[in-house]
Amino acid sequence: MSGTAPAGAPPGTPNMPPPVQLRRRRFSFVWLIPLIAALIAIYLGYRTFKEQGPLLTLTFDSADGLSAGQTQVKYKAVALGTVESIDLSPDNSHVVVKVRMNNVGARFLTNKARYWVVRANFSLSDPSSLGSFVSGAYIAVDPGGAGGRYCDNFTGLEEPPGVRSDEPGRTYRLMTEKVGSLRTGSPVFYRDAIVGEVLGYDLGNGLVPVTVNIFVRAPFDALVRAQSHFWNASGISLDTEPGAFHVEFESLEAVVAGGVAFNLPQQAADEPPSPNNTAFALYASRTQAESAGYDQSIPAVAYFHSSVAGLAAGSPVDIYGLQVGVVTDVQLILNPNTGEEKVRVAMALQPQRNAHGADFMTDAQTAALLQKIINRGMRVELDTASLVTGQKIITIATVPGAGPAQITREGDAYVLPSQSGGLDSTVASLSDISAKLDKIPFDKIANNLNTLLETTNGTLGSKDTKQAIASLAVTLRTMNTTLSMFNENYGDDSDFQRNLEQVMAQGSDTLRSIKQLSDYLDRHPDALLLGRGGGQ
Repeated sequence: MSGTAPAGAPPGTPNMPPPVQLRRRRFSFVWLIPLIAALIAIYLGYRTFKEQGPLLTLTFDSADGLSAGQTQVKYKAVALGTVESIDLSPDNSHVVVKVRMNNVGARFLTNKARYWVVRANFSLSDPSSLGSFVSGAYIAVDPGGAGGRYCDNFTGLEEPPGVRSDEPGRTYRLMTEKVGSLRTGSPVFYRDAIVGEVLGYDLGNGLVPVTVNIFVRAPFDALVRAQSHFWNASGISLDTEPGAFHVEFESLEAVVAGGVAFNLPQQAADEPPSPNNTAFALYASRTQAESAGYDQSIPAVAYFHSSVAGLAAGSPVDIYGLQVGVVTDVQLILNPNTGEEKVRVAMALQPQRNAHGADFMTDAQTAALLQKIINRGMRVELDTASLVTGQKIITIATVPGAGPAQITREGDAYVLPSQSGGLDSTVASLSDISAKLDKIPFDKIANNLNTLLETTNGTLGSKDTKQAIASLAVTLRTMNTTLSMFNENYGDDSDFQRNLEQVMAQGSDTLRSIKQLSDYLDRHPDALLLGRGGGQ
């Protein structure tokens, strides 16, 4: 097919097709959607990268309660980051927890910060801890003081720290022989109020006393003075007092988790607060702590030759039911030469318990007063405080008939005369009575009595005895008849009785006349000479 040559084309030019006109395409808004999505993704990625904090590495002994992507790091209930991963260390000895902190959490990455895991736990002293059962475990942080250097790798604490950087107060060291039920976090009490907690304890080399570290919050730390006394308030204390059974416990929290309590003596009110890290003795009970408040003591010793079961260091020493001292030691003494055994009881008499404690200021005064007491018959006895528990105490009592005795010295201690007393003395007396009763020949006495009864029965049952009884019956009937006849002749209606009454009446008249005459002569004695009308 040939076409027509365009106009003006040279001759011989073949015919060409007409030119094609192209249309310009318009822009489609559909392409804006992926573009905008890409821009948003880039912005969010940039924002996330910019807002996310550094990566924190924590090392714990166990990952119990932790979960990647869920467990958070919190401070005062504010989220600071989230756990990204949990892995084992190369040697499998611990776990490595990676935490992505936010911008706020980056402030806590200093070498003074401390991290620990707060697991689901309910504390009687902190009911808000019940919330951990709902929210699950989380990682808590204590920021520490200011001025630390940057650090993003920490070894987590297995127990919460007792002292927080944002909580003022003081720490103290308590020395004791045994810890009991105390543990990290056990409360510290003052007048039943929780004012601190136990930080932990150190056994040392096992030969020295145990050191218990405690923290007392401000302003209660100002109540700890040089004369304050601390005691173990753990569990329930069961004790017996005269006429009562004593049950004591500091609080339900102390029963469950243990605890420490302290006091502030009245005489220490003007003392300054004890400085940080001061050491105190930790006593086993409130009684021992209060007893230690008496700083003056008189050492004394008494020896016993009977059982002292139930007596121990800390047992009271009483006079008339009032405590005047405490037992400090109980030892068995065996004489290798004679084989004699006795028990040595060491005591500390506390004169400050006495209203006239000032009279015991010097050794001479003390010796003179003790000698006077002993000369009055006072003796040291072992007494039973409770028949239920078997607890025993030392009693200084007046013994009737006890003569004077001389006080001796054993080093610095006064040796006081003693004797058996209390329940042991009663038991010993009953034992002596029982021994004496055992010596009585009850078998022979019973045989002789049986023989006597048999003889008596044979005698009373014989024919002669029966005849004598019959004769006695006849005699008694005869006497009865005689008495009846006497009553008829001399009874109330007899002539004898009426005549006797007439004679008695005449005698009474005669006595009355004599009395009148006697009265007249008392008034007129001259009538014996002059007659009744002597004046005329």
